[in-house]
Amino acid sequence: MKRTNVVLREDLLEEATRLAGERTYSRTIERALEDFVRRAKARQILELAGSGLWEGDLTEMRTDRPKPGKRSRVSR
Repeated sequence: MKRTNVVLREDLLEEATRLAGERTYSRTIERALEDFVRRAKARQILELAGSGLWEGDLTEMRTDRPKPGKRSRVSR
């Protein structure tokens, strides 16, 4: 844990705490930071779409399903 002092708008902090259903300002800020990091990572992943960074065939890589056109044999 990191302890730090920040200056925040009190009205904004109180509203965020109420809307988040949190009991403490610290938990509200921590939750906001977690949400920010999650969204930023998702945005980075979306930016990679169509970038040509990865080339491959997901169908070929899947091991949990038979390849198209081939049926698995079921013993009876």
